[in-house]
Amino acid sequence: MAAGIGGSFAWYWTSADLSTVGKVRFGNELAVPPLAPSTVDKDGTRVFDLRMQAGSTEFRDGAATPTWGFNGDHLGPTLRAKRGERVKVRARNTLDEASSVHWHGMHLPARMDGGPHQMVGAGSTWTPHWKVDQPASTLWYHPHPHGATEKHVQRGLAGMFLLDDENSGRLALPKTYGVDDLPVMVQDVTFDGAKFDHGHRFLANTGFLGERTMVNGTLDPYAEVGDERVRLRLLNASTARIYTFGFDDDRAFDLVGTDGGLLAAPASMNRVQLSPGERAEVVVTMRPGERTVLRSYPWRDGNGWERRFNGGDDSFDVLQLRAAERLRPSPEVPGRLATGRGLELPDADDAVRSRHFELRKSGINGQPMAMDRIDETVTRGTTEVWTLRNGGDMTHNFHVHDVQFRVLDVNGKRPEPALRGRKDTVAVPMGATVRIALRFDGPSDPDVPYMYHCHLLSHEDDGMMGQFVVVEKGQRAGEVPDHSGH
Repeated sequence: MAAGIGGSFAWYWTSADLSTVGKVRFGNELAVPPLAPSTVDKDGTRVFDLRMQAGSTEFRDGAATPTWGFNGDHLGPTLRAKRGERVKVRARNTLDEASSVHWHGMHLPARMDGGPHQMVGAGSTWTPHWKVDQPASTLWYHPHPHGATEKHVQRGLAGMFLLDDENSGRLALPKTYGVDDLPVMVQDVTFDGAKFDHGHRFLANTGFLGERTMVNGTLDPYAEVGDERVRLRLLNASTARIYTFGFDDDRAFDLVGTDGGLLAAPASMNRVQLSPGERAEVVVTMRPGERTVLRSYPWRDGNGWERRFNGGDDSFDVLQLRAAERLRPSPEVPGRLATGRGLELPDADDAVRSRHFELRKSGINGQPMAMDRIDETVTRGTTEVWTLRNGGDMTHNFHVHDVQFRVLDVNGKRPEPALRGRKDTVAVPMGATVRIALRFDGPSDPDVPYMYHCHLLSHEDDGMMGQFVVVEKGQRAGEVPDHSGH
C-alpha cells in the first residue's frame, strides 16, 4: 500500500511541471485589440463606451467557447488618453450578474476606481469620470467584484488602457500601435471540450494554473514584424501564474517601462519576471528574416515543492516574432527616457508613518476582507513606508490602488532594475520582505475606500484584501456606503 502511494506521488511529482516548449505550431496571427473609439464632449471630456457582454469565441476550429468581453465576445478594446485630458467611460453591463470595471494603475478618485464598492448591476450603467494626471504608461482594466474577480477575469473581461504624455510623444521609441508597438496580454487557459476548465491544479495553492498560454485571446500566436525594433507591452493578465519572460535564443532586450511608466534610462536584460497584474515595456531588436520566440522560463523563487506544484517549474512558448526580409529602420533606443514629473518617485526620507502588512492567504494582518471595515487611514499629501512580509508557505504579490510606489528593497537588498521604476504591483515571494514607499496625493474621501490586496485572484477572492481611505489632515475615516445584497 505504502509503495503504491509512494509510486503515485512520484508519478505526480514528475508529471506536475508543464512545458509547451517546442510544441507550439504558431499558426495563428496575433490579434491586436482595436483602439476604442471615443468622442469629445463640448467641455473637452473624452468619452468612451464599454459594454460588458456574454458571447462565444472559437479559439480552436469548430469549438465555440462561452466567453465574456467588453464591446465583443472576448476581452476588450484598448483605451487611450493623454495626460491632462478629462475622460469619462459609460460602462454598461448587459450580463446576467453584477460586475465592475477597475482601472488598474490609474490615479483617480476612490468613487471612480471601479473596485468592489462600485458594482454595476445587470442591465445598469456606471459612468466614472476623472482627469488623467500621471505619466505615459501601460495600464489595464478588469472586473473587481469581491469574491468573484477570478471568475470574471477568466471569462474574458480585461483590456489595456494606455496613457501618453508630451515626453512619450517626443521620444524615439516605437509608437505605432499594432505595428511596432504591440499589446501583449498573456493569459493561461485549459479547455474541457469546448468550454474553459477553471479548476485548480491538485496541490496548487496559488490558484488557477492553465495548461497553455494565449496572447490577446490568440492561441499559438505569431506576429509579423516590419521594423528593426518592436516594442512589446507585456501584461500578465493571468489570475495566478507568474511568468519569467525571455527569448528562446537568449537575446537581450531593453526594458523601457514598468507598471507606472517609463524608466529614467533603458535597462538591458534577457529575463523579466511578472506576477499577475504587473506590466513591462520592452524593446526588441530584430534582424531581417529571423524568427524568435517569446518564452516563459521557470522561476527562481520558493522551495522545490512550491515551484513544482505552483507553476514555478513550468515553461511556455508564448509568441513568435517573424521579421520581414526587409525591415524599416528604427532609431536606437534613447539613453534617457522619463523626464520631469515622469521621474517622480516617493522618497522614504519624507515618510511620516510606517505600516506593516503580514500576508497570508486567509487575510492580511490576520483579518480577511470585510466590505464594511476601513483597515487603514492615510493623510492626503503624505508619504509612508509599508513593509510587506510573506511568512507563509506560498507565493503572493501586492497591489495598491490609486498610487504608484517605489520599491525600496527586497530582503534588505537594492531592488533589481525591473523593480526600480514606478510600480503598483510587486511580487512578495515566500519568506520575503519587501519595503515600498507610497505618496498619497489624493483626492481625499473619508467614506469611500481604495483596496490593497494580493493580485493572485483566488487569494483576493478568499479575503486577502484590505481597504484604506485618504483623508485631509485631522480628518477621521467615515462610514463605508451600504452595499446591500453584495
